[in-house]
Amino acid sequence: MSEKSRVTKAAGVVGSATFISRILGYVRDMVVAAFFGAGFCSDAFITAFRIPNLLRRFFAEGTLTIAFVPVFTGYLSNKGKEEAFILARSAIRFLSVLLVFCAILGVVFSPLIVKVIAYGFTDSPEKYSLTVFLARITFPYVFFICLVALCMGILNALGHFAAPAFAPVLLNLAMIGTVYGVSLFSSDQIHRVVGLSVGVLIGGVLQLCLQIPFLIKSGLYFWKKAPFFHPGLKKIGFLMLPAVVGSGVYQFNSIAMTLLASLLAEGSISYLYFSERLVQFPLGIFAIAIGTAVLPSLSRQAAARDLDDLKETFAYALKLVFFIIIPSVFGLIILRDPIVALLYQRHAFDAYATEMTAHALLYFSIGLWAVAGVRIIVPTFYALQDARTPVRIAVVSIFANIVLGVVLMGPVERGWFVFENNLIQNAATGLYGIIPIGHGGLALATSLSSILHFFLLFYALRIKIGPLGLRTIIVSVCKSVLCSAVMGISVWAVANYMIPPEGRTSFELLIGVSTSLIVGVAVYGLLAYMVKSSEVEYILSIVGKAGLRK
Repeated sequence: MSEKSRVTKAAGVVGSATFISRILGYVRDMVVAAFFGAGFCSDAFITAFRIPNLLRRFFAEGTLTIAFVPVFTGYLSNKGKEEAFILARSAIRFLSVLLVFCAILGVVFSPLIVKVIAYGFTDSPEKYSLTVFLARITFPYVFFICLVALCMGILNALGHFAAPAFAPVLLNLAMIGTVYGVSLFSSDQIHRVVGLSVGVLIGGVLQLCLQIPFLIKSGLYFWKKAPFFHPGLKKIGFLMLPAVVGSGVYQFNSIAMTLLASLLAEGSISYLYFSERLVQFPLGIFAIAIGTAVLPSLSRQAAARDLDDLKETFAYALKLVFFIIIPSVFGLIILRDPIVALLYQRHAFDAYATEMTAHALLYFSIGLWAVAGVRIIVPTFYALQDARTPVRIAVVSIFANIVLGVVLMGPVERGWFVFENNLIQNAATGLYGIIPIGHGGLALATSLSSILHFFLLFYALRIKIGPLGLRTIIVSVCKSVLCSAVMGISVWAVANYMIPPEGRTSFELLIGVSTSLIVGVAVYGLLAYMVKSSEVEYILSIVGKAGLRK
């Protein structure tokens, strides 16, 4: 099987499982929005949950997986399966001990952590205390989810993608079940949000339990003997430590965004969270799926020192992810208001919350393509076992995000933090009449810093390994943009005709959004076929071969 076929099929498996997970994730978010709206409890829970979730992305999928897979693949290729499994068992035991200490420290220092990432909450002792309490409940989730990430790396390197990709479904089910379960016995918002936090912990346990049968089936008996510290762990550590910054730049940006949003009006953190979740839908199903699928292929090619094939695989993955993400950008921007209203506007989540969330979604969507591209470039660096370059570029991107966030969020006066942007206002009268301020400005800052991050990484990779097929990538992107623009006009026309601007019911929103999306997919697919997009032709060939085999 060619590497293109491997990547496409693996991405299909991961994307399908992720699609189910994302749908349940939105059901979970709908439940949270309906029960808590955008205010006191939702801000507290989202901030508390963001702490272990960010650590999961820093030390789990974002870094542990991409640091582990190249080393593990190297052992599989050069030293055999048994030696690779000894490394895996050693990694499981060493990481387990490390994570226990991490969880204990997190619970103990939760007050300090909350104060650092949401300083604005200290103006409200009740919100600060609740956030700390919820953080202490959810923090042990880090232990389970990091082990899940290690299992994911092992299984992906062995060619199994379904179980790790399906695991988040269990988290969503656990959170939905606990909040509804508690609501049967209590109508108190505090009790319900505590139940939701307990659901996070239960979900972590279930996700880890799901991986164990598949590890055993693959031949990895983790109870067999293995050294506590395998020599390969040192190499993984050298890749992983700088990868915390290099791959986790988007998460660093989220921390900065949370801190700055805590200084704004109540509900700002919730608006950003719900809008970011919508952006994560195409990002998770397509970009992360393709990035996950391409890493083992890139690692095999890097281990064989076959740079020509590696560059071809990289260019294919990047074109494929842009082929899917670019129309998603157009769709999210055009349908942002009805999508937010359909998913979230009910009970405690009112029309104003919908408007504010859609406002943030617009500016998050602008940089979605760049975030997706980074998901392909960063694994390429780690497949080449280069962690330093992404780190240096990430630092620049993080700094840009913070500076842009402070400028674009507008005037703030909250506790010790006083920022009025007088210099900016004096330099350009009416600047804030043009540039969005508040939480929308924070979303725009994240997008702009992500775009900078992408271009710097792409340039650095080209310097490192030579030409990357830029001409073919540009041709592919231009075709996708052209098709997406025409698709966008079609979607806008359908939505404008079918969705009333006011007084719309959930049924009208459902029919209008669904019809718009179906028309959009059909128009984009037809146009891509007409302009002979190589991505759609290759996907159709894979589907055709699969049909013939059946």
